[in-house]
Amino acid sequence: MRRTAFAALCIVAAAATGLTGCLPGQDRADAGPGTSGQKPTTSERKTGENKEPFAGLTGGQIAERAVKATAGAASLRITGDVPDDQGGGTIRVDLAMDRKGECAGTMSADGEGEARLIKTGDAVYLKYDEEFLRAQSEGESAAETDATVAMLAGRWTKMSVTGQDAQDIAAFCDLDTVLSGAQDVDSDATRGRTTTVDGASAIVLSERDGTDRQTLYVATEGTPYLLRVDSTSATDPGSLTFSDYDVPVPARKPDGEIVDLDALAG
Repeated sequence: MRRTAFAALCIVAAAATGLTGCLPGQDRADAGPGTSGQKPTTSERKTGENKEPFAGLTGGQIAERAVKATAGAASLRITGDVPDDQGGGTIRVDLAMDRKGECAGTMSADGEGEARLIKTGDAVYLKYDEEFLRAQSEGESAAETDATVAMLAGRWTKMSVTGQDAQDIAAFCDLDTVLSGAQDVDSDATRGRTTTVDGASAIVLSERDGTDRQTLYVATEGTPYLLRVDSTSATDPGSLTFSDYDVPVPARKPDGEIVDLDALAG
């Protein structure tokens, strides 16, 4: 089975957000350069017209190098919007993580509030705002929701990684786990234009898996890391930005009062 570069990274997204449904396709067809159908929101302009990046390499070879480089990173930050297969909405993630299992960042669902996350050592820390708690309390009584908000909104909570809920969170804080699917890529992506992603020079690659189209942006200077991946798939649309490669993750125990959820659970 041929695994596209996007399919490998879709597994990354699934691990990072608890999603499922990103599977590599078997049938492939050439896609025209730059045909993602979705314009990046990052700054973009043509660059490097006088010097061809990755001279002599096919789009597939560049994609394979990029996935390999990305999978070899000691740490990175993933930012973007991905579909929530369980809730049917969109999850916004902004998480920095490393191979020691440390992570820090934020998550939100359908733009309804935000949850801050830190995993360091043997503990997971979460802080929810009121909007997030109320949005996630659908089906509960008003009294139960108000009680949850009063106890948790704006306060850091703590769980041991030995608990099941914390284990699930810790799994997508571990870069080894998140990147475990980014390997054995056999891509026939096509080359496109050069552009910039957040100020970094990048080459645009296009992939097609059946009727789904994906666009990859690969750094043309330094290590050929993936900088951005866009999907216009009807079932798994989304966009992920990769940055802060090998930058230390700012994960440390929060200051101030912390609600121990394990103690509350008895």
